[in-house]
Amino acid sequence: MADLRSLPTAAAEAPSPGASEASVTMVLARAAAAGDERATQRLLEQVAPRVGRVVRVVLGVGHPDADDVSQLALIAFTQALPGFRGECEPTHYASRIAVITALNARRRSRVLRSRFDDLAEPEAIEHSTPHDTAIADRRKRLVRELLAVIPPEQAEALALRVALGWSLEEIAAASDTPLNTVRSRLRLAKEALRRRIEADPARYDELGGGEP
Repeated sequence: MADLRSLPTAAAEAPSPGASEASVTMVLARAAAAGDERATQRLLEQVAPRVGRVVRVVLGVGHPDADDVSQLALIAFTQALPGFRGECEPTHYASRIAVITALNARRRSRVLRSRFDDLAEPEAIEHSTPHDTAIADRRKRLVRELLAVIPPEQAEALALRVALGWSLEEIAAASDTPLNTVRSRLRLAKEALRRRIEADPARYDELGGGEP
């Protein structure tokens, strides 16, 4: 497997000292998209921690392939840079590629792990009882299982929304997809999850027969 250590290690010229982190990353991304290898190396150093976290959100903490998948995601990000048009933050662009790479790895391996420790739901409510917490955990496991079997574009939207807590607008910008299409993909993914629950009477009763 290719390794990022094989990339050039020279540092790109630093942007102005007063620039924000986001603007620095954007400058590096544009230079990298134009073929600047030094900027590419610096950009990878900026986004690598986020990519690693995203991969672990999708695959599960402690997944044996997480490091390899993170490397693959960074390589895919590097290869995709010539097509980067600056329509979203570079870290969002890298995060989306990490989600897609991790989803593909999950589909290949079909390893449906039950660990869901760090998968946070947007607008999550506090679960006041052990029973509520157990139901929430089971629903999260169902979402992770579902990511391996629904169409890739729906899985991507669901993972970005549920796993990373992105807004619909952020998903649309990062995926270069109309907002209504994102809404439609999320609706279809949620319907698939609901059908998956309802198809199993024991699971349906266990989850209280409510919306996923």
